[in-house]
Amino acid sequence: MNFCIIVPVYNEEAYLEKCLHSFVKQTLLPKRIMIVNDGSTDNTQKIIDSFTETYSFIKGIHLTTQSTHEPGPKVINAFYKGFEMLEEEFDFIGKFDADIILPPNYFEKIFELFTSDQKIGIAGGNLYVEKENIWEYENISEKTKVRGPIKLYRKQCLEDIGGLKKSIGWDTIDELLAQYRGWKIKTDTALHVKHLKPTGQVYNKAARHKQGEAFYKMRYGFLLTAIAAAKLAVGKGSFQFFMDSVKGFLDSKKSNLEFAVSTTEGEFIRKHRWQGIRRKLGFKIAD
Repeated sequence: MNFCIIVPVYNEEAYLEKCLHSFVKQTLLPKRIMIVNDGSTDNTQKIIDSFTETYSFIKGIHLTTQSTHEPGPKVINAFYKGFEMLEEEFDFIGKFDADIILPPNYFEKIFELFTSDQKIGIAGGNLYVEKENIWEYENISEKTKVRGPIKLYRKQCLEDIGGLKKSIGWDTIDELLAQYRGWKIKTDTALHVKHLKPTGQVYNKAARHKQGEAFYKMRYGFLLTAIAAAKLAVGKGSFQFFMDSVKGFLDSKKSNLEFAVSTTEGEFIRKHRWQGIRRKLGFKIAD
């Protein structure tokens, strides 16, 4: 399979070496791994250098950005810096984080999914976090969702959705737009990826506020936003997350921020979300 991987990184010295070891031990190797160092101030660059010197298919890019980690625009901007500097042709592209450990057959199994159905546009495994020495599913989304740290895209699908949005919520918007364009999303739930830094562990109040902004930009509306924020808050065990997210939505609406999706895309997203809620409540959904 002809595929490349881009890994945006920022101060990942605690995890990056383990992550890259899991990449180079894959049973199916990518054509290129592009590591984009987005202004790290720790020993991240030294780790990158050690791998680029040893493995010819790994390349590092060092950006001079000096801002702290935050969800959304920063990581996607870094992704596109790597994307722009890819010289290799590819049919699939991956966006991965640096705080994960892949099982050795991750790429092999994901491409079995892609080859089984040409309409699969996005595929991945599931993330697991360590709790009291036991690796448990990171239960902040459905197992059918491909999470942002471990995503592989069919090139045509990525083009059809207009690329990744430079906004928090990008890894929900991409899947919704892919489905709107007729693509399928597929996870291999047998692929357990170790997530060394649980989602949102370092996110502050401003980042939680931006989660509400993401719901607004996806044209959820207030009621869907409240439901989605409550679900995430329960998963994180934080009522404050709910409050900050709802405030983020209301502030975005008051400021009349630009939406990330069109009117018709927003209609599809709301319909899709309500169908999912009704299905979980046991209502029969018409085809």
